[in-house]
Amino acid sequence: MRPKASVLVVDDEPDLLENISLALEAEGYQVLTAGDGVEALSVLRAETVDLVLADIAMPKMNGYQLYERVRENPKWVTIPFVFLTARKLDSDIRYGRELGVDDYLTKPIHSVDLLAVVRGKLRRAQQLVESAIQTTPSPASVSEPRSLRVGQLRIDSDQHRVWRGEREIKLSVREFVLLEHLARQAGKLASSQGLIQVTHQLSTDRAEAGTLLRPLIRSLRRKLGYPVGDAGCIENVRGLGYRLVAPDS
Repeated sequence: MRPKASVLVVDDEPDLLENISLALEAEGYQVLTAGDGVEALSVLRAETVDLVLADIAMPKMNGYQLYERVRENPKWVTIPFVFLTARKLDSDIRYGRELGVDDYLTKPIHSVDLLAVVRGKLRRAQQLVESAIQTTPSPASVSEPRSLRVGQLRIDSDQHRVWRGEREIKLSVREFVLLEHLARQAGKLASSQGLIQVTHQLSTDRAEAGTLLRPLIRSLRRKLGYPVGDAGCIENVRGLGYRLVAPDS
């Protein structure tokens, strides 16, 4: 963890916001605060944020909506996001975790436990950044085709360009690597752990692989033109992985 990591705390309860801020500042973190999701997005646009700690039940934009907006933005997709909420029902916790949130904590929480989670998430995020810097996706074998077609999708591996029909789609490096890998085995199931090895050069367990993949898959679906909630041509096989099928149009 680098010194003076920045933590954005989002909560509409001023007293709780202050208490959490004091605990984090006492540990040397730079603390940014917001009273709701809309304000949090403004902070994210203006400041460098290393971790988001957010309530769920808030006015204007709740924590779920904030999480979706954060994960849709390629600049913010790697920021660890933790819910800290009074919602303790098993259904709420399952829903939060299924979204792909990095952790789900319930109020009240002892400051020692909160700080342990913050340290752990920041440390893991830094390891992922270092892994991305030190390694790059392996180039395709010379025996593999450099241009791929799956239905209306066309992928040019040499130029790192993708089209759906006549429309060119701008992808990040990891989004391109993910789509290209799925296209090379179109119709076949690719495990989450195998995909993370390809996109992040990271060997990990199924749970973390799923957490890392979900925002990447979500962003890729949006760029391919599918609305929120529509899996489109990237099918999810729950608990196992993903496969690419030919887009209808």
